[in-house]
Amino acid sequence: MNSISQETLAQLFTHARTANAWLDKDVPEEILHRLYDLAKFAPTSANCSPLRVVFVKSAAAKQRLKPFMSAGNQDKTMHAPVTAILAFDMDFASHLPKLFPHVDARPWFAGTDTAVRTVALRNSTLQAGFFIAAARALGLDTGPMSGFDEPGLNAEYFAGTRYEANFLVSLGYADTAATKERLPRFGFDEVCKVL
Repeated sequence: MNSISQETLAQLFTHARTANAWLDKDVPEEILHRLYDLAKFAPTSANCSPLRVVFVKSAAAKQRLKPFMSAGNQDKTMHAPVTAILAFDMDFASHLPKLFPHVDARPWFAGTDTAVRTVALRNSTLQAGFFIAAARALGLDTGPMSGFDEPGLNAEYFAGTRYEANFLVSLGYADTAATKERLPRFGFDEVCKVL
């Protein structure tokens, strides 16, 4: 596999920023389909794919979401063209006959809700990282955030399911005039070891 261009690396990583303010520019539903169709290729344990996504796009849908956002996240969420609720399915193992058909992997993930939640959360978060990279690859800016009423949001959107919210990502085109200076990151030698 070949390395990608510096320009592409910049778009995905080094120049990409978390967006907190948005241009009034629509994100067509076609792009949301393309976004998911890229993100679905993230690696997961036994291809379990526990990520579930609710795209909040219409004005009415945003008003439904608003009460569950923390005060600091309400305005930017309401102004974002789309906000994706990234959730995980605690019943992911029931889909393994379709997703991992060559062996019955369901017993691998049997156990307490705590053990199942660990697998679902870990793998959906891995998928969510790919989701953000896929959005950037398609020219979207992203604003990942927690800061929401998790029990309330779960009751509103996922009642009667085994889905649970992980975090939210606003999507659109950033108002770069509101972008702050990049914050520091750790250097390799500060946090990495090669053994």
